[in-house]
Amino acid sequence: MTPQNSNPLQDQTRRQFFGRCGMGLGSIALASLLSENRLNAAPDPRFQNPLAPRQPHLAPKAKNIIYMFMAGGPSQLELFDYKPKLAELNGQPIPQSFIEGKRFAFMDSSHGIKLLGSRRSFKQHGQNGMWVSDLFPNIATVTDDAAFVMTCATNLFNHAPAKLFMNTGSGLFGRPSMGAWVTYGIGSEANDLPGFVVLQSGPRGPRGGSVNWGSGFLPTTFQGVPFRGTGEPILNLTSPETIDAARQRRTLDTIRDLNLKRLVDTGDPEITTRIASYEMAFKMQSSAPELIDLSGESEATLKLYGAERGKPSYASNCLLARRLVERGVRFVQLYHANWDSHGGPGENLEDDLPKVCREVDQGSAALVKDLKARGLLDDTLVIWGGEFGRTPMGENREKTGRNHHIDAFTMWFAGGGTNPGAIIGQTDELGFSPSKDRCHVHDIHATILHLLGLEHTALTFRFQGRDFRLTDVEGNLIPGLIA
Repeated sequence: MTPQNSNPLQDQTRRQFFGRCGMGLGSIALASLLSENRLNAAPDPRFQNPLAPRQPHLAPKAKNIIYMFMAGGPSQLELFDYKPKLAELNGQPIPQSFIEGKRFAFMDSSHGIKLLGSRRSFKQHGQNGMWVSDLFPNIATVTDDAAFVMTCATNLFNHAPAKLFMNTGSGLFGRPSMGAWVTYGIGSEANDLPGFVVLQSGPRGPRGGSVNWGSGFLPTTFQGVPFRGTGEPILNLTSPETIDAARQRRTLDTIRDLNLKRLVDTGDPEITTRIASYEMAFKMQSSAPELIDLSGESEATLKLYGAERGKPSYASNCLLARRLVERGVRFVQLYHANWDSHGGPGENLEDDLPKVCREVDQGSAALVKDLKARGLLDDTLVIWGGEFGRTPMGENREKTGRNHHIDAFTMWFAGGGTNPGAIIGQTDELGFSPSKDRCHVHDIHATILHLLGLEHTALTFRFQGRDFRLTDVEGNLIPGLIA
């Protein structure tokens, strides 16, 4: 993708490389060597790394993204959206006008569902007076560095499709994730790490699994690569002891030459992806272990995050995210479960929500503070949020819980050209619907791409006769979110 919206793999590879150029295998191999600077010559544009940095459409405000994805749907009414009227009406039936025609995941909206006021204590913080509950004492200290969007809205109310929608702009399988779109659009500045890295924590992975960070119909070069926080960073990355680096390099060179010949014969750009993936895996054998080695981090930094050397955790993943963007990785996504709060075993608002809040509160705030102290926050867009929120009504389970809610929930953003201290949107007195400035997922995606210098209507990929994009046929910028 260039400012003229050409596709570097389809246009450059097919027109320049396969345009009946009549190159022999020797010339191809020579050009490949040149492209890797093995003969100290200028790179050959016909063999450009698919993840090489590219100019965006606009002047970017952000260069990297760290997306803290809270899998399961955090309850905005226990965290950020303070509703004293809801507490006043606790236990009363919700007016039918609020739920007329609405659908919910696990309860019939037509049988006298009762309102549930939050039992958390809220205080205003920072110069912006942002309300934050006692569950987030650390996040409360960075409210002046963050912009809070109170009226996020989505389309789908079950976990797996809603996660897909938040990550890909569609509830259908097979669409590229936002991280894939971003690396397709502007590449990555990391030479020996993937452009899109995924880190996971919590009792389980996100529902839907790897499709949340997949590349869909884009070349697989752009998909997210899951890293582990301890041990072998990527499974099956380490070579057997009997294979030394020189022997492995010779093997990869031979495989590359065979792939290049096949590339000329077929014109299949996925072969370019295969070549690039072999090279990246070879580089990561040294770069990935160095990345997760926290021995060089000071005790003060570890204490700031609440991380422990050699112990995987959300806090450690936040620290790893900072280390990844320092090394030029374009998109880092952290998944942490479980935020599901229906009121059943392991999912209640009394005991389990405080537990998961403690797991992420310190690390999330520390990431913002650490990036700011190192001068990285200006160029790094930090995102915090889940796939949807929680209803103002309670659920009849063993303990207290709330159902999935798609009409209004809270996300927050920091750095990367966002408006620090902004509070965007307002919900009604029960926290059910936006009363001001509704911000749909497509609007959020359009704004994120804009901050990276990408015009969301121009970042497209032709597939099965149609030009697809992350925002589908919708999406408007959120002016209050942009500094």
